[in-house]
Amino acid sequence: MSERLVLLHGFTQTGRSWDGVVAALGSQRYTALAPDLRGHGAAAGARPITFEAITRDVLALGGDRCALAGYSMGGRIALHVALAAPARISRLVLVATTAGIADDEERAARRAADDALAARIEAQPVEAFARDWGAQPLFAGQSPEVRALAHADRLRSEPAGLAASLRGVGTGAMAPLWDRLDTLTMPVEVIVGERDAKFRAIGERLHAAFPRARLTVVRGAGHAVPLEAPAAVAEVLDGDVPPAERD
Repeated sequence: MSERLVLLHGFTQTGRSWDGVVAALGSQRYTALAPDLRGHGAAAGARPITFEAITRDVLALGGDRCALAGYSMGGRIALHVALAAPARISRLVLVATTAGIADDEERAARRAADDALAARIEAQPVEAFARDWGAQPLFAGQSPEVRALAHADRLRSEPAGLAASLRGVGTGAMAPLWDRLDTLTMPVEVIVGERDAKFRAIGERLHAAFPRARLTVVRGAGHAVPLEAPAAVAEVLDGDVPPAERD
């Protein structure tokens, strides 16, 4: 029987953003499940939007035990899930994500910026926000095909849900988890894009924080690795888990 693999999308996306990865999985080891998280897509109206509520959603979907992968916001949620129920997570895959902002002042500033962005989201049609969000330097260098896929996925959500997600589980709203990562002893894969300098540095820090982890830098990819290089993400998922001990 195949193992459940739960795939958690990033902010502004839906479970459809994992379609390319699911299609590229070459083995039958997993049954892949990619839900729309609260505030997004089919779950746009689900409330409350908190790390605790989404953790319960993911654990209910994952069953007794599952592999868990998360991209960006989804990676931050995946960390909360793994810390809440480590025995139920067989393998943790973190793509272009962080364990939070450790500095109190920096985190407070980020929360204020997230709150201001949430208000702007609510004040405009989703089409306008999706266009502005996709134009960030974070997504520079994407092919026209990837840009089109990402934009179409963002249109599946609504301003109210996205704003509530940002206020509830945005990076500014998240207590940092760095000092708890060494308690997670399951195999951990950290995946980052070669062109994503900010998250490459964070990925190296994540890799060093876990007892049993491996870092993969995807050549030519930027921040949105599951969309830009789905075959590379699938290859990591299909491959062997990280060794029990570091060299």
